[in-house]
Amino acid sequence: MTAPAPRHIPVLGREAVEMLSPRDGGTYVDATFGAGGYSRAILDAADTRVIGIDRDRSAIAAGFDLVDRSNGRLTLVEDRFSNLADICAAQGLRDVDGVVMDVGVSSMQLDEAQRGFSFRLDGPLDMRMGRDGPTAADVIARASEADLASIFYIFGEERHSRSVARAIVAARLEAPIATTRALAEIVAQVVWAKPGDIHPATRTFQALRIFVNEELDELQLALSAAERVLKPGGRLVVVSFHSLEDRIVKNFFNARGKAPGGSRHLPETAQAAPSFRILTKRPVTPDEEELRANPRARSAKLRAAERTDAPALPPGELPAWPSLKTVMRGG
Repeated sequence: MTAPAPRHIPVLGREAVEMLSPRDGGTYVDATFGAGGYSRAILDAADTRVIGIDRDRSAIAAGFDLVDRSNGRLTLVEDRFSNLADICAAQGLRDVDGVVMDVGVSSMQLDEAQRGFSFRLDGPLDMRMGRDGPTAADVIARASEADLASIFYIFGEERHSRSVARAIVAARLEAPIATTRALAEIVAQVVWAKPGDIHPATRTFQALRIFVNEELDELQLALSAAERVLKPGGRLVVVSFHSLEDRIVKNFFNARGKAPGGSRHLPETAQAAPSFRILTKRPVTPDEEELRANPRARSAKLRAAERTDAPALPPGELPAWPSLKTVMRGG
């Protein structure tokens, strides 16, 4: 008899579920289903209903067994988590008791060479979390040198972004850059790493993945959607893995978690009441035991807030950084 596969344990999973505080009869949204770790923990914690969302069809298919074992308490939806509010409406839900998000690429995606997320595994330069839209290879082939430099600098915080972009443009004149190994080797020629440093291609790959999947835009839209669907007292818990994501979450909670200050030089006006009560003054990070078990957790930060009864605020404008649509059409 084949031994069952070990259960996936999400980063900061115990802390996330404790913050979510599931209760009998509650409805919760696992906005980034992945391997189902959060959904399983929420279902185990109380007699709850869970809506699991993932844009990755493979993750949804792998979750069907958990659906079968949940006795009708788990529903999986293949979609972007930015569509969270519409998904809840389609499920007949006007408000929910909690939303949890684990932002970024999953271990399953990183470990599958054919997905093209990792420079450590040679595979096609894909990087799409879903199955639609341009691949990373398409971006590398079509984006201008200036756009590539902006992508690497903004989304990867790569200090050598211009050198990397220049090297890519020169290399693609010789042959298409279609594999992860080919791109990693090009980057390694212009980004030098000291012993013990991260791989020279780390930031370039991060930037491409974020750009191809429009991850930061998706996160900002998903946070606003969660604000609209959470009932008073409902909780939003977000685990992020790098500074760009964490900054967006922190700024969102700060903007929603305190009343705007007035000015003694201007007439007094009605101020919007805070729509969230912040639960984590400082982000929660993994303890030593978790880091020993999962080194990938080292950069994780958890932030959480509780919905007040104030109306949701309008979504903020998305930053004016390079967009996938514009770059691919050469605009």
